Amino acid sequence: MTKWKQWSRHTPAVLTFILSSVVLAPLAFLVVATVPALAAHEQVSFPGNYPGGVTVISQHQRKLYLVLEGGRAVAYPVAVAKHGKEWSGAAHVEGKYIEPAWSPPESVKRDHPELPDVIPGGSPHNPMGARAITLDRDEVAIHGTTRAMRASVGTAASYGCIRMLNEDVVDLYDRVNVGADVMMVP
Repeated sequence: MTKWKQWSRHTPAVLTFILSSVVLAPLAFLVVATVPALAAHEQVSFPGNYPGGVTVISQHQRKLYLVLEGGRAVAYPVAVAKHGKEWSGAAHVEGKYIEPAWSPPESVKRDHPELPDVIPGGSPHNPMGARAITLDRDEVAIHGTTRAMRASVGTAASYGCIRMLNEDVVDLYDRVNVGADVMMVP
């Protein structure tokens, strides 16, 4: 058998391999790159004396609970305030914003003077992330995060804000109303 006949006998398999490597591999990357991350929230039992619609943030558990009716809540993992920046007690939702711009508060700017005065909304470097739910406390919000800061969710890392995964803060944003009660507990 000539070399040509040996080659041509394997040509369909070789062409299939080349086609799948050249055409399908980039498509697989495209599919993986565009699939959003899975949200981390879950519905849980929630014993307590809070009415539905109240947001309870547990500093110790590093969880935010949106209380539902019937002893249930939606639980979200969060980053809470680092040591010395904690707060507790009652607050209210003051506003809701989609991809807001962010200006670092004086305390953050003091620790990170390299930060610009304003980071535009939608920027991949904006620590507010996809949504911000502002509270009636000075410079405190429940907000999303940047890709680089995702790993901080579940830790004590913020300057007083409550940091969430973007996919979770989008879910919470759709569920809470301006004026709703927020409780920070130890």
